[in-house]
Amino acid sequence: MNIIVNSIFVQDQAKALAFYTEKLGFVKKEDVPVGKYRWLTLVAPNDQEGTELLLEPDEHPAAKDYQKRIFAEGIPATMFGVADIEKEYASLLEKGVKFTIAPTKTGDVTIAVFDDTCGNLIQIIQR
Repeated sequence: MNIIVNSIFVQDQAKALAFYTEKLGFVKKEDVPVGKYRWLTLVAPNDQEGTELLLEPDEHPAAKDYQKRIFAEGIPATMFGVADIEKEYASLLEKGVKFTIAPTKTGDVTIAVFDDTCGNLIQIIQR
């Protein structure tokens, strides 16, 4: 069994697509109309056949509530791995990404957390 798609709730698919491609460097893989929304997935540019990230509308009240509550508690919605967190942090800051936690060593890993402007906190991690 493999993980092929992981979803993240977003408030606005177009805004999320712009942020995740322009700021984070992901590549659009699927963009299929589904009613008033889209099946909109992204992949890492260096692994275009890898796990897809679905930018899923937070339209359902339970999704909205979940998203708001974990954001308010400072809980990241998902985590992305990076090879050099200090370099990634500096690059993202230059692109205007707002961090809630700067790179912080926690045991054998270093983490940082930023706001994706679409209702989520995202954690990056260097192992």
